[in-house]
Amino acid sequence: MTTGSAAQNARDTAKDARESLREVRKAANEASGDIESDLKALRDDFGRLAEQIADIVAGKGQAAWRRARGSVDDVVDAAQDKGREAVDAVRDVSDTFVDAVDESIAKRPYTTLALVAAIGFVLGATWRR
Repeated sequence: MTTGSAAQNARDTAKDARESLREVRKAANEASGDIESDLKALRDDFGRLAEQIADIVAGKGQAAWRRARGSVDDVVDAAQDKGREAVDAVRDVSDTFVDAVDESIAKRPYTTLALVAAIGFVLGATWRR
């Protein structure tokens, strides 16, 4: 194996690693969309629940209903906020990971190549079982 082909292999491996990271970022963005749609569905479910509670509580008075609706809205808002925080965290992690890999490839291509090979070996051994 010549130095030129070793360098080409390293570049190819680095390119494959970057493509894999882009796929990870894409999957994270898709997952964040799923989380947002799940939160919308949850909000809709809570809305229907609130309407059912309204029918039950209607005979007990408007004050009780207002308190129940306020509590449901608070729970939904809190769940939605947590979901958004989770989406933001996933995006931050994927962006940081991609940046770290790009920097590693630029500064230490052979070390990065060795790490990618080791990770590939571990994943291959794990999937084989």
